[in-house]
Amino acid sequence: MRAYRVSDFDSPPALVEIETPAPGKGEVLIEIAACGLNFADLLMIKGQYQDTPPPPFTLGMEIAGTVRGLGQGVNGPAIGARVAVFAGQGGLAEFGCFSAARCIEIPDQMPFEDAAGFLIAYGTSHLALDHRARLQPGERLLVLGAAGGVGLTAVEIGARMGAEVIACARGVEKLAVAKAAGATHLIDSESSDLRAEVKALGGADVVYDAVGGDQFTAAMRATNPEGRILTIGFASGEVPKIPANHLLVKNISVIGLYWGGYMGFAPETLTGSLATLFDLYRDGGLRPHIGARFPLAEAGDALALLKARKSTGKVVVTP
Repeated sequence: MRAYRVSDFDSPPALVEIETPAPGKGEVLIEIAACGLNFADLLMIKGQYQDTPPPPFTLGMEIAGTVRGLGQGVNGPAIGARVAVFAGQGGLAEFGCFSAARCIEIPDQMPFEDAAGFLIAYGTSHLALDHRARLQPGERLLVLGAAGGVGLTAVEIGARMGAEVIACARGVEKLAVAKAAGATHLIDSESSDLRAEVKALGGADVVYDAVGGDQFTAAMRATNPEGRILTIGFASGEVPKIPANHLLVKNISVIGLYWGGYMGFAPETLTGSLATLFDLYRDGGLRPHIGARFPLAEAGDALALLKARKSTGKVVVTP
């Protein structure tokens, strides 16, 4: 089978032919229909992500597809089941073996492409806004990187939770996507004074930051007393240094959110959140935005688009 692999951290990943794996104990073999890309995939190429496996390994953290084989001790999901998996690796391939415990059966009406970009993006935003920040109806939510893979879901979920959403993104086209997802106010990160514009709107009660860098600093200065700042990621490449004295004076909180970590210390919190999200999808309440689709042979181009921050919503590769 074909797989897009990292051979070592000093060489670019490449599409190679490897043996189709057989499922081990507790695993299922999945024929992969779609793989959703994430910023973490870019970090893994250089070994900079916290959960990077030792090379060689196949890129691709989240997948959707059909179960084709069961390993020892696996009673379900059944062969033929349509599932999504937060795999951590192995998604940019035609087949993969993954823990049966991580498989989530997807609604019949959900296309594989939607499912492949659903778990991390929607799961991150729902846990961040509902479980961590306790976002309340009527609060003002500022979303940085609002047209990206996770940012756009934060706009959508925040609006559903009754927040007044301020979307900050680069350029008119990206802002239009954020508006369609439910944003009330739009700020162009290329041409605007973020702090001044947010302050003019009354300040932010909750900040959802997947960007970091200068935008974090500006957003913090525009956060209201008792506001909460969610650190989701650092797409700018710059991890901000947080002045603790500012937090003290303004009575604001900075809250970290690593979605995958919940699998280790509170899996029931994560699975409960996903159950809520799938129910919303079945009811037509969530509409995943797939900004770009690539075949497996063009996985490198898909990652380059993600790295250039020119995509909107999710970038999906279809083996």
